[in-house]
Amino acid sequence: MISAQAWADAQRLWDFQLMGHEPRPCSVGIGLGSHDLGVAETTADLYHRGMMPLVVFTGATSRTTRDLMPRGEAEHYRERAVELGVPATAMLVEPQARNTGENIMLSRALLEEQGIDTPSVLLVSKPYEERRAYATARKLWPGTEFVSASASMTLPAYVDSIQDARLVVDMLVGSLQRLLIYPAQGFMITQDVPDGVIRAYERLVSSGFTSRLASRTSARS
Repeated sequence: MISAQAWADAQRLWDFQLMGHEPRPCSVGIGLGSHDLGVAETTADLYHRGMMPLVVFTGATSRTTRDLMPRGEAEHYRERAVELGVPATAMLVEPQARNTGENIMLSRALLEEQGIDTPSVLLVSKPYEERRAYATARKLWPGTEFVSASASMTLPAYVDSIQDARLVVDMLVGSLQRLLIYPAQGFMITQDVPDGVIRAYERLVSSGFTSRLASRTSARS
């Protein structure tokens, strides 16, 4: 069981991660790989709304996705987007990235190899990864304008879609931790984190929602 306090704290982290950007047309969209095929579905919807002429799906596999997406996150995303009517000619696949930093760096390298100009990028992620993706991209891809997007969902609706409440809360905690520790390691820009969000994060850590915490001395994940 997850306590009422833990749910309230998770909601605070969820709200903070949402950037509140209004989607607008960009030169390319990047769908960041994960366990959630909803990212591919949101990317396809944004494509059909004319928000970008080209999509890059990026991601290998992780401990969370190796069984769900054995061909790699990016490839499973591409397949789902094709099912939803996105032309194969409008998509590129980057199949090697194993963390958010690699998602950004390898997608950038792929686009540069293709000679594609990218003054603006629409970053499509899970809702609780919006801020992390934005802060990472701003650090690793200077000179480009980024707009964050995700499925428009409440936290309870997202938990229902994933069918694993504890995993979602663990992921929220892990994403917030990275916002706190990664700027000093050079992986993302610094974000102002309100005291109330930090206290909520600390309570969740104390309550054992720690399976997605990164070691402060290990390579990023």
